[in-house]
Amino acid sequence: MRSLLVIIDGLGDDPIPEWNGLTPFQYAEHKNMDELIRLGAYSEVSICEDDFIPESLSCILRLLGVQQQDFPTNRAYLELLAHDRDISEYEMVLRCNLVSVDENDMLVSFNGQGLSAKDMAEAAKACNEFWQGIEFMHLSMYRNLLILDKDRRILDNCVIPPPHESMGENINLLLREIKQQSLLLRHFIEGTGKKLERFNHGDIRYMLYPWGPSERKSLPDFQALHGLKGAAVCEAEIVRGIAKGLQLTAPKIAGATADIDTDIAAKAAVTLNLLNENDFVLTHFNGADEAAHRYDYQGKAEFISAIDKEFLEKIINNVREPLRIVICGDHVTSSRSGKHNKNVGPVIAAQLNTAAIPVKINNYQDILTFLMRASDMRG
Repeated sequence: MRSLLVIIDGLGDDPIPEWNGLTPFQYAEHKNMDELIRLGAYSEVSICEDDFIPESLSCILRLLGVQQQDFPTNRAYLELLAHDRDISEYEMVLRCNLVSVDENDMLVSFNGQGLSAKDMAEAAKACNEFWQGIEFMHLSMYRNLLILDKDRRILDNCVIPPPHESMGENINLLLREIKQQSLLLRHFIEGTGKKLERFNHGDIRYMLYPWGPSERKSLPDFQALHGLKGAAVCEAEIVRGIAKGLQLTAPKIAGATADIDTDIAAKAAVTLNLLNENDFVLTHFNGADEAAHRYDYQGKAEFISAIDKEFLEKIINNVREPLRIVICGDHVTSSRSGKHNKNVGPVIAAQLNTAAIPVKINNYQDILTFLMRASDMRG
């Protein structure tokens, strides 16, 4: 029997007052998920529990059965792997967001809010020139990476608050420590700020925000870990990096994005093909998380409904062999605060094309037990 893990990033949410306290998941239409609940079970679980902060790197690794001692300290290295790049043991890599700041130096957005996709590409191009000691690498939209020589002061001792968790805080205080620890990064932040001045409008200005330093880190091989041949359907850099680190097959998909405009039908088609060739498939959708970060609870609910109609319906109608399926989030992303939290989120678990058995999911260990039973995968 094969297994499919569908992660809808940030699936859980806080109650929305405008919807009489319903969450986007509860508000969304999802008849196929409802059918899976009828066949199996519905529960609400916190993946991160109280062990670590609620973010995708640790939560997804936990859902894939990686032990906490093997987690990278930050995700920038895996995002680099997602683009077929690596670094040596003498280098480090930092995430680098294009952010916006108001006239009072308060952080307004972590994602280039107010700029179009074309503007953000132009902004990255304006900053992508020779910087002595720093390689600037643009990923997509507001996301960039910085590669530079390893500095243990930054890796071990420098506290850099994640920008998406720091809305409304003073940018000078947020970046004070990294500027104090690294003259190189101070010059980079200030130099790129000048290059971005032409994108400023009104009282809003744009700048680059380095954070999340990480170094080279090997992950365990998924097949060696579970005895299963695995694959992943994903576009978000962190998930592609996890897939590459775990040696999961992760084909590129035309039309796939890391937001609500992704080609859901294309992801369904690739998922079905990979289920014919693998014991385990992870399919990841990032758009619900991005919508919640933008406070767009309507868009989040509509995206959940689209996944149900355009993805799950195709899976249910076209899989002929026995299949275990789990649908869950990695963490909760609040459409009210725009932030991640440790609250419980929906988990749906069911078996298709086989005699129904009782399913009970009380925690993330139960998800692993349900999905990763190698002994009867081909039964």
